[in-house]
Amino acid sequence: MRYISTRGQAPVLGFEDTMLTGLARDGGLYVPEDVPTMSHGDIAALAGLPYEEVAVRVMAPFVADAFDEATFAGLVAEAYAGFGHAARAPLVQLGPNHHLLELFHGPTLAFKDFAMQLIGRMFEHTLRKRGDRVTIVGATSGDTGSAAIEAFGGLDAVDVFILYPHGRVSEVQRRQMTTPSEANVHALAIDGHFDDAQARLKDMFNHFAFRDRVGLAGVNSINFARVLAQVVYYFTAAVALGAPYRPVSFTVPTGNFGDIFAGHIAKRMGLPIEALVVATNQNDILHRCLTTGEYRTGEVHPSISPSMDIQVSSNFERALHLAYGGDGSAIAQLMEELRGGGFTVSQGALEALRETYASGRVSEDETSATIRDCLARTGELLCPHSAVGVRVAQGHLGSTPMVTLATAHPAKFPDAVEAATGIRPPLPPRMADLFDRPERMTRVANDTNEIETLIEDKRTA
Repeated sequence: MRYISTRGQAPVLGFEDTMLTGLARDGGLYVPEDVPTMSHGDIAALAGLPYEEVAVRVMAPFVADAFDEATFAGLVAEAYAGFGHAARAPLVQLGPNHHLLELFHGPTLAFKDFAMQLIGRMFEHTLRKRGDRVTIVGATSGDTGSAAIEAFGGLDAVDVFILYPHGRVSEVQRRQMTTPSEANVHALAIDGHFDDAQARLKDMFNHFAFRDRVGLAGVNSINFARVLAQVVYYFTAAVALGAPYRPVSFTVPTGNFGDIFAGHIAKRMGLPIEALVVATNQNDILHRCLTTGEYRTGEVHPSISPSMDIQVSSNFERALHLAYGGDGSAIAQLMEELRGGGFTVSQGALEALRETYASGRVSEDETSATIRDCLARTGELLCPHSAVGVRVAQGHLGSTPMVTLATAHPAKFPDAVEAATGIRPPLPPRMADLFDRPERMTRVANDTNEIETLIEDKRTA
């Protein structure tokens, strides 16, 4: 299996190097040169299998010869052993033809655990085999950071630095990043919003002297290994609802586009997905682009669904790459225009995007109302991000089963949930002392040089 950059000017890599590299050296994102497919019979054979076995079958063609079969199966089993539900990603019915896929039963109560728990183990295995050490730097709007710290904390061959926007994540999200005591993990509160953190991350990857000096690696969804692990739960959900014998649709609350792009990979593999619906909050740049063809960045407005408070959606570049027929030079030009404030998607590419994705936007009031109404109608308590997905999905229901991805546990956003319902969702028992643990973090300016200096000072030599 070979991986190429969306901008067409970086070396072609195998899976392990793609995983460890993260962002391509031409600034692009790695994608599979060809997407392997599963036959009707292969998909049907997934019915009734444990989540881990489905994961191995779905991901094996992408990892190719990076891991032998027994090793890879062992890594997958270890990754999901600590999840709080035997099904790993259980389905709950909300109404006729509408189902909720609960992706919050991992150790940090968010869907990011599905990928991070696995790539943490894959990183460790590969680095031990090669005798290498890396410095992982990530940018987070809330959930990626805690999932990365949980996955990589205490590993010998890794230092982890997570940039998060100061004052723009929930208290639970912040404490999940600032209370771990492992010496190799560092929470960095940047003065700015998530797009600033993401921009500084890309600056560091494009500063090749620094990148090579510290062995920089990334675990944001710019890393295709993250996207790959998320493909699996599209298969488990769809097969549970009758695939491949009938189609299934998905609505995905998303800001950085990685989770829904995973759905597109599943569709290209042969899973009969009828619709992929992008659900956005008031920071609705993805919905605006799919509606108008204009991708124009603006001010980020803080919301009660902070993990979606994004204007520069990194993984959308992967979708554009496909929509432009793999034309790396066209993607490079669009990304250069984005540096100046935005770009216009060509008519042909826009039609290709619309053939794949629908979209919707949800206001703050509508988000709160959906949390309240869903609890009253179904007994299901939603986090604000999941509520955005449910609200948009309600406008796309039909004869095809719809699955809305519930991306985080409501206890990660207790203030928003309590304001909507009067109920303050408790943390699971294993996190009951989260608010009693001492915090450890470093406040940093929105300045690449300052961040790089800090990383070099604090990383393990």
